[in-house]
Amino acid sequence: MTFEPQISSELATQVARLGLVHEASATVALRRVTELATRAVHGCAGATAVRWSTGDASEPLDQAGTHPHLAYLSEIQCARRTGPIHDAARSETPVFCADTLAETRWPDYTPLALQRGVRCFAVTVYRTGPVIVTLTMYGVVPGALDRRELSLGALLAAQGGAAVSNTRLYEDAHRTATQLRQAVEARSIVDQAKGVLMHAMGCDADTAFAELKRISQTRHVKLTAIAQRIVSGHRTEARERR
Repeated sequence: MTFEPQISSELATQVARLGLVHEASATVALRRVTELATRAVHGCAGATAVRWSTGDASEPLDQAGTHPHLAYLSEIQCARRTGPIHDAARSETPVFCADTLAETRWPDYTPLALQRGVRCFAVTVYRTGPVIVTLTMYGVVPGALDRRELSLGALLAAQGGAAVSNTRLYEDAHRTATQLRQAVEARSIVDQAKGVLMHAMGCDADTAFAELKRISQTRHVKLTAIAQRIVSGHRTEARERR
């Protein structure tokens, strides 16, 4: 009998939405992945997700978990740079453990996992561009996680990677737009201050700008701050003359 993991229409919609651009942080996207994994994967009692940097020495950038004990297990592996999550991220290869009590690959990690009730776990890993996402699913009894259903975890890791990548693109675009707006606003206030000085000094634009720079350097104040003071002072004087 062939086993096929089942996804409800509601769950499928939520999984698809993971890859969309939202005004949310990478940590929020990872948390949604862990919550969906707990709901979708049979035998998964909790999950953690980590976004890693790429390269020879992968570094954890963001983390999320469904339970403090599981979040601790994830954090301790990242800090010690050893354990199933770290190995999966470094090799970009999934890791599976059917019974933590019988596991011998990570002697420093398995006692910590057992103390927190973890009796089996599986790590899926997915790379999209410069982003690596690991999703770790935990079971509370040996063999609770079925290898045949881990494809759901791989799907969630992939969509989580897309969500994080899109979030980063959104943040970069938003940051660039903010910087451009600030640059335009700064240029506008400097031009206004130049106009005030040109009128007051009876000089041309280059001379007025040179005077702005001289005042800025002498007082050790940013050029835009000096310009803002000049414009604000001019506006105050204009209101008082009315």
